[in-house]
Amino acid sequence: MPGDSSLSAETIRRTRLRRQQLRAPFAGNPGDVVRNLLAVQSQEFPYARWTLAQRSSASTSPMVTAADVEQAVSDGVILRTHILRPTWHFVHRDDLGWLMGLSADRLHQGNKGMYRQTGIDEGAAAKSGRILAAAVAGGAHKTREELAEVLEQAGFPGKGLGFIYHLMHAEISRILVSGSPVRSAGGALKQTYALFEERVPGSVLSPLTAQAREQALGQLALRYFTSRGPATIKDCAVWSGLTMKDVKRGIGVAEEISPGSLGTVHFDGLEFYLASEEAEALNGDDPSATEDPGLPRLDLIQCYDEYVMGYSQSRHFLGGTAPYFPEDNGPMHVVLLNGRLAGWWRHSFSGMTCELDVRMNRPATAEEQDALEAEADRYGRFLGMETTLV
Repeated sequence: MPGDSSLSAETIRRTRLRRQQLRAPFAGNPGDVVRNLLAVQSQEFPYARWTLAQRSSASTSPMVTAADVEQAVSDGVILRTHILRPTWHFVHRDDLGWLMGLSADRLHQGNKGMYRQTGIDEGAAAKSGRILAAAVAGGAHKTREELAEVLEQAGFPGKGLGFIYHLMHAEISRILVSGSPVRSAGGALKQTYALFEERVPGSVLSPLTAQAREQALGQLALRYFTSRGPATIKDCAVWSGLTMKDVKRGIGVAEEISPGSLGTVHFDGLEFYLASEEAEALNGDDPSATEDPGLPRLDLIQCYDEYVMGYSQSRHFLGGTAPYFPEDNGPMHVVLLNGRLAGWWRHSFSGMTCELDVRMNRPATAEEQDALEAEADRYGRFLGMETTLV
């Protein structure tokens, strides 16, 4: 194994940016982004759309737009549900069945305290699950407010934590999943719920067999490390909600599924897993692995972007603390300068203009300001409206 001197923090950042498709080669479309990353944190839907678009659009190519991402969600190519830690994630419909099967038991176990607090026992969950399934069956996608009314009429909570956890229980149990978004009378985009088995056709809804679980562990490890490496076993465990033992087993199964796909590098006393071709380049001191890609490069990413949330033990390579929740109501989304945290941003809208509030940690140079303006222009093309920096 090479010593720590074979790598640098800058090399780790550049490799992660490339594997996560924040650098070329980009994905062909938003669905391919989700296939690559397996699951993409998405609780702030407007910003999460950008996470997918910026990975499937080079600055010189036709821009993947917010409408394109919304259409992929509407069509059910990309689904949005509570999974992994758990929080909202985008997942490709081809992966959601087995990934939820792998996650469900741990998610229910983690929610047991809240289930007790809100009175959701096995019988109540089964009854509310049947009611919710009937309400959305046959493509009758319903908003959160519409499902609240359905549950309330059946004697269940229609608001508060009880309502929230009945919905989440149904999602984790593969009864509900995201439906086609709809526009409110005021034009705001509203999420809906649909029947899981209609949006994920052919999915096995029963618990995974022991053999299927082994294969799922292997798929998760393979997909995680090839899309986010260099990363550690602990990074993967925290991201996935699995135990470190399960991640280690997954790495072993991944080698059986796709021999030679994963490699390792060492840095700062830690072992990192990554795609084998990247490991060979880094271990072999390939100049292309560390060459200057043409700087400066500035990225506006959401604070829950996988470049942030994909890591725990090694998140410090970001060069700052994120996600960050400012006390002064300042922006919380992340500005990257050459892959390092360099400031904060958010959007707001005035008529048909998007205003970007960007606050750098230090005054930008002329070159950095040009890079920022180019990124703001790209964000405007994504939204389909004029964008100004404030």
